[in-house]
Amino acid sequence: MAHATVAAAILAGGQARRFGGRDKSRLLVRGRPIIVRQVEILQRVAATVFVVAPDAARFADLGLPVYPDLLPGAGAMGGLHTALEMSPAERVLVVACDMPFLHDGMLERLIELAAGADGAWVRTAHGVEPLLACYQRATRAAVRDAIGAGRLKLADLDTVLHMRELAAVELAAFGPADELLANVNDPADYGKVE
Repeated sequence: MAHATVAAAILAGGQARRFGGRDKSRLLVRGRPIIVRQVEILQRVAATVFVVAPDAARFADLGLPVYPDLLPGAGAMGGLHTALEMSPAERVLVVACDMPFLHDGMLERLIELAAGADGAWVRTAHGVEPLLACYQRATRAAVRDAIGAGRLKLADLDTVLHMRELAAVELAAFGPADELLANVNDPADYGKVE
């Protein structure tokens, strides 16, 4: 069920250098573009879904709002900042555009966990997943300040934000972590999910 106080942002502003500049969000996984799969799942849990990307025309067929980075050149941290600034809702689910296997139950759990903190993200033995997370919109000033200070590493946000964690043991209830957290960084990754 979509939460009225939750928006979802798909971050699609990367240059996909390791993928030859191809639009990773449009790669087909099990016969459907990744971004179409994402929108379908995100609409189940969020009242509003939007895209953060420099080229709105690229996503016109989705019928979603598209916002360019408000602070260009800040990478994924800039995308997060834009998502928080442009969100019409108090909580913002943020997902990278190259994650084909989102699960609505997992997203619901992140939304629940974020209610008692600045946000919530997944943590596995590999570390945290800051682009599969739910953030409070109220954290936008802290994110903007981190960018201003040149701290652009998303995984370090827990030094300025109180982030709750969806641990690997709980994540397993929604499926295999390797699938749920799969992302397409390069052609080898694509070969594993296609």
